[in-house]
Amino acid sequence: MKDFLSPELSNQQQWQLVKQHLEYASRKSLFYQRLFKANDIQVSTIKTEADFRRIPITTKEHLQQQNLDFLAVDYTEIIDHVTTSGTLGNPVNFMLNEADLQRLTYNEYESFMIAGVTKNDVVQITTTLDRRFMAGMAYYLGLRKLGAGIVRTGSGLPGLQWDSIQRFKPKYLVAVPSFLLKLIDFAQQNAIDYRSSSVKGVICIGESLLNEKLEDSALRKRIKDLWDVELFSTYASTEMATAFTECELHKGNHILPNLIYTEILDENGNPVENGEAGELVVTPLQVESMPLIRYATGDMVMRIEENCICGRTSGRIGSVLGRKKQMLKIKGTSLYPQHIQEAMNTLGISDYIIEAKNDEFGNDLVILKISEEVKLSPLEIQLKLRDQLQIKLEIQQLSASVVFQKKFPKESRKPVIFHDLRSI
Repeated sequence: MKDFLSPELSNQQQWQLVKQHLEYASRKSLFYQRLFKANDIQVSTIKTEADFRRIPITTKEHLQQQNLDFLAVDYTEIIDHVTTSGTLGNPVNFMLNEADLQRLTYNEYESFMIAGVTKNDVVQITTTLDRRFMAGMAYYLGLRKLGAGIVRTGSGLPGLQWDSIQRFKPKYLVAVPSFLLKLIDFAQQNAIDYRSSSVKGVICIGESLLNEKLEDSALRKRIKDLWDVELFSTYASTEMATAFTECELHKGNHILPNLIYTEILDENGNPVENGEAGELVVTPLQVESMPLIRYATGDMVMRIEENCICGRTSGRIGSVLGRKKQMLKIKGTSLYPQHIQEAMNTLGISDYIIEAKNDEFGNDLVILKISEEVKLSPLEIQLKLRDQLQIKLEIQQLSASVVFQKKFPKESRKPVIFHDLRSI
């Protein structure tokens, strides 16, 4: 296994890793060779953060349209072929060689350590390890390095999940938070004493557990009210190949500065102040196959710079407030789909999707489509959401089967709650 510097490295050590990354990309990546030449950038002249910000942003569109130009190793070296989740469009091909898989292993090892998982624990992975999903492989590799016991159940199948919990007594699950509600519902319907199970904590993926004030989200509160397990938020993506994880204090997700250089930028491309929100732009360090420099994630997050009480000195990010491209403007009010999801969680409603399209004047029209099995009437939901969001949403009822099909399309690896049908 390749050796990595500790996450508690100095700014000078991190900057050295950044410089090495720039030099590597300039030698090996056709995309960055062209980018640097077109913008008259010499890596040797980049000595400060201000110099670094002269490098143009890399976007998902670049990755889609010039995919193989990012490849910095011989194609025959590639071991693992994966794709992004496709949240904002078509999935993008991504490739990893042996060194990248070692880096991915180390990254997830550190992530589980932050959450308090040890080699003495058994962890049940309730997410897929197939379907071109990088994260599933990462969890498995990280737990292997940690020496923990692993139960690979895969996604869905609440009956199998509970059978595995009863058989193998895992202390932790890796799961999407909203799936925990399905596990609880199955347990209640089948007389399973879930509150007395071996599960004490859940490494959560895909959904935010903190709100904008770094307080527990409605989803976290809802789960905790039903099942007293500790929930650890994580945030990652295929392109970053790096996880940001909550410690036991649950006040933001810790950055691994030995693996990733992060910028949180305002609309003008300038760094935001501590406590402010902006778009997360990342430079994953020590990546060999497809190195990225200043990659715009599209995610709006809060910058948290002060040291954590847990003792870690690296910065943190707040939960994802929304996708930059998914911002909605409804009669003068700007919000993200996550705000609607948070409000729906306070009402205890899970069976719905959010659909956005253009009205006849080109303005945003948002329709909340709910299952007919939801107990509250559309009018009751509309009034309660208006109190929370200060806007009136159109609500339509659909059959439970149609809502399920739209929320869990066969080609998707995770629930699709927001459907953006607006023209660009």
